[in-house]
Amino acid sequence: HVQLVESGGGSVQTGGSLRLSCIASGDRESSACMGWFRQAPGKEREGVASIHTNVGSIGYADFVKGRFTISQDFAKKTVYLQMNSLKPEDTAMYYCAAMPNYDGSCSLFGWAYNYWGQGTQVTVS
Repeated sequence: HVQLVESGGGSVQTGGSLRLSCIASGDRESSACMGWFRQAPGKEREGVASIHTNVGSIGYADFVKGRFTISQDFAKKTVYLQMNSLKPEDTAMYYCAAMPNYDGSCSLFGWAYNYWGQGTQVTVS
């Protein structure tokens, strides 16, 4: 079993930056893939970025490439999402998710993930 706790959300102006953190507890095998997802009011959840915590492979949604960076501190079992050049359309609840994985490639589809955090709100105005 894995528990995920996100932090770092807040309100920023357009063009600003935030860094989200997600701390995972539980066995590493169950959180081999960790991803960030977001959901804005009235919209479907969408994948933002993913990282394979053992292999280090990374994936991004096209709409955040060049602006967001996912990274990890393996020892601390923490995954970060550095968000720069924020836009109003980035406003959403951001969720961290985890799942086991054995092929080194992490999905950006939410249905693939087993464990979810409670989310942290990001508001850009």
